[in-house]
Amino acid sequence: MTIRFIKRSGVMLGLALAMTGWCANAMASQKYGIFERILDASGSFAQTTQALEKSIAASHLVLHATDNIAVPRNVQQARVYILTSPTYEAAAQGMPPDTVSAQILRVAVYTYGPGKKTQIDMANPVALAMVYYAKSKEYPQMIAAAKAVSSEIKNVVDQVPGTPISVQLAPRRSESDLNSFDGDGPAKMMADWDNWRESQDTVYKAKPANFAATVARVSAALHASSKGAMNPDNSSSWRVVSEIPVGTNAVWFGIDNAYTQNKCIRINSQFRSRGKTKDAPYPGVDHAPALPLEVLVINNGKHVQVAQYGEMWRMQLYFWDSGYLAFATNTLIPSTIYGSIKQALTATVASK
Repeated sequence: MTIRFIKRSGVMLGLALAMTGWCANAMASQKYGIFERILDASGSFAQTTQALEKSIAASHLVLHATDNIAVPRNVQQARVYILTSPTYEAAAQGMPPDTVSAQILRVAVYTYGPGKKTQIDMANPVALAMVYYAKSKEYPQMIAAAKAVSSEIKNVVDQVPGTPISVQLAPRRSESDLNSFDGDGPAKMMADWDNWRESQDTVYKAKPANFAATVARVSAALHASSKGAMNPDNSSSWRVVSEIPVGTNAVWFGIDNAYTQNKCIRINSQFRSRGKTKDAPYPGVDHAPALPLEVLVINNGKHVQVAQYGEMWRMQLYFWDSGYLAFATNTLIPSTIYGSIKQALTATVASK
């Protein structure tokens, strides 16, 4: 089924063209992009970001931070907005705290393609909910809540001058593939065949009574590593983009550096042709909502876990459309990033 949105203006209107014989089997084969392009903006990057920020401020969404992305050679622009929705958080009350990543909403404005036109896309809340809420008894309710917050984001973006659209961007996967995501194709072995929960790699643990102290320790350790984070040749420094409490038992840290930004955009662009032009050579900028990277502090009642995701797992989730060759020729980069984050998290801890 193909859906093209022609106008929402607060109330989403859609026209659905149904294929003959469309049925449950067709629904099962629907592909969900891990990203969704939602606006073809009519203004410049500066005008679009200004209008989006104004619309967010007038909405019920909570803006926690912005993250300017270092595109190689600065030939294109990109900015990520890190948001949460109180309505979505309320729907997730009672969900395990290790599902915190599903609650973080990311919207990107970027310049792309011929004429460096300004576009807006988002990390698709529905696709991510299909990953993080899989196999929970509340799964149907959380998918419905994810669809509602997706519409909430689109309604906010619709206030920005331009044409509302809905394009599922690669990598695209079926619901069943997202539910059991443990890597892609022959690269599953690179991610150790781990699902999302198994990919939350523990850096260290603490007692539940020390949750607040552990959050403070992680924050201090990450901030201590920030010098030189925006040098694209420096993989060892990290800038804290945002520190977001979600519920009472989880804190999500968004961290970034220019090295990771540059590598993600460059590698994803290498083998892509659509949207690549001489003056805009990095179509991978449309994957900006994969950033920032994540550090989690989770209190499950038995212990407090400080965790980062296995970066090969996370890179496959967001960047598999870069192609197997790109992964095979850059296998050290996820390891470099992973080791760097672990070192940053343990440096201050080790000195105490």
